[in-house]
Amino acid sequence: MLTLALPKGRLAEESIDLMISKGWLSARPDPDSKELIYNDPLGKIRILLVRSQDVATYVEQCAADAGISGWDVLKEGAYDLATPLDLGIGKCRLSLAAPEGYTLEARHRKIRVATKYPNLAREFFFHKGLSCEIFKLYGSIELAPLVGLSDCIVDLVSTGGTLKANGLKELSIILESSARLVFNRSSLYGKRKEAAEFMDSLSKIETDRSISEK
Repeated sequence: MLTLALPKGRLAEESIDLMISKGWLSARPDPDSKELIYNDPLGKIRILLVRSQDVATYVEQCAADAGISGWDVLKEGAYDLATPLDLGIGKCRLSLAAPEGYTLEARHRKIRVATKYPNLAREFFFHKGLSCEIFKLYGSIELAPLVGLSDCIVDLVSTGGTLKANGLKELSIILESSARLVFNRSSLYGKRKEAAEFMDSLSKIETDRSISEK
């Protein structure tokens, strides 16, 4: 049995749908249950439901064999994990956004940036040769430039609707993100048969999609 850490929310739902379609799960966990561990009757997968930012930590510290996490989270944390598979779900992008009329250029003072991704934001501005001051926030990032906390934001964008509703404009894409299957190296070796079968099964998802689109 593989223990799999999943982020609560939409990505978990999409991941569970994939595993059901490939025969790794028999059914969805009860949505009304408060339990954070789900043991599927098939006996192939045990699911741990955790915060999206915690998936990689559970896997890296061997509390879970594998996990499904956004590429943005993995790059921000620089975890020591094997990332063998892009699942092609949970697609979004990490972008720089600012109020209409704002331009990114060299300034006499530090650019104030609000974000949940301080490491990726700092790296982006470093490569641009610009000095920045980072304010790490945990939600409602779009609010920061509206009330003068920051000049701009670095945040995940899907459709861009939230940015537009708050008078913000996407200036630059920093990172394209999608869900990745990750393993700790101990489980990848110690449970290599199960891990290989799981990866092989999920790797066929893109092939199935390509065929259905033709």
